[in-house]
Amino acid sequence: MLENQISGFIAYCKVAGFKNKSIESLSLRINQFNCFINRSGIHDIASIQYCHLRQFVADYRQPSIHIKKARIWALRQFYHYLTLNRLVEKNIATDLAYPKIEKTVPRFLTAAEYEHILEHCTSVADSELGLRNLIIVLLLGTLGLRTNAVIVLNTQDVDVTARLLWVREKGGIARTMLMPTVLCTLMDAYLADRQAVRGPLFLSKRKKRLSARSLQALFAAIADAVGIGKHLHAHLFRHTAATQLNVVAGTDICQQVLGHARRSNTLKYAHLNPHRHAVYMRSHPYIKETL
Repeated sequence: MLENQISGFIAYCKVAGFKNKSIESLSLRINQFNCFINRSGIHDIASIQYCHLRQFVADYRQPSIHIKKARIWALRQFYHYLTLNRLVEKNIATDLAYPKIEKTVPRFLTAAEYEHILEHCTSVADSELGLRNLIIVLLLGTLGLRTNAVIVLNTQDVDVTARLLWVREKGGIARTMLMPTVLCTLMDAYLADRQAVRGPLFLSKRKKRLSARSLQALFAAIADAVGIGKHLHAHLFRHTAATQLNVVAGTDICQQVLGHARRSNTLKYAHLNPHRHAVYMRSHPYIKETL
């Protein structure tokens, strides 16, 4: 029933500058809403009432609390568009209250656990793949890069001489990060072995760009090798980096290194300052001895 309105809404989102992932999420939620409305026997948009929105948010396909929140956001945006274009008289979705999500303490690796992983990766870093794995673990555990930021890295994104790394984050944001000396040394050796001026920085055994699935397989292999009773994943390493950053540098530096747009996202670890980034690189417990 809402196909035409949804098509116009998505076009509006693109013109309004919504990020691609936001548009994908909005499209998914509003199309689900359309399915719900069709099953409810409603045949015109004017017949959709606030109670229908509440029922969709709370009950349709037994959503988790996070999906409920995403649905409310999508409905608010959709009805805002409908109101702007006089397709409805009022944005009834503004009355939907966001559910309160209980904040949890992020899980992370202890210093001993992370050092154990580094020791293992260092012991098998005598091959190109072994060196690749060690560099990845350092990027994740000291700079807190996300999975996608790691796998989209290209050779030309690395400037070993200037100690700089060009990182592309979620939302299309790109930024330059300062690498610690030990990481530069390893990266220099890795690039010398690769002998590639351009192209993917990290390759699989089949010489293709490393994928998220390959990265998870690497984490599983490391966990088995070192006997850590935790499920290793990129965000666990990111939380580990954030925890250590907060301890040695404070929240301002942590926000700068992790690339958080909002300070509130960093406060779960705690407080940073961009001009102290160099101080962090010289005091990090995993890299200070080599700087």
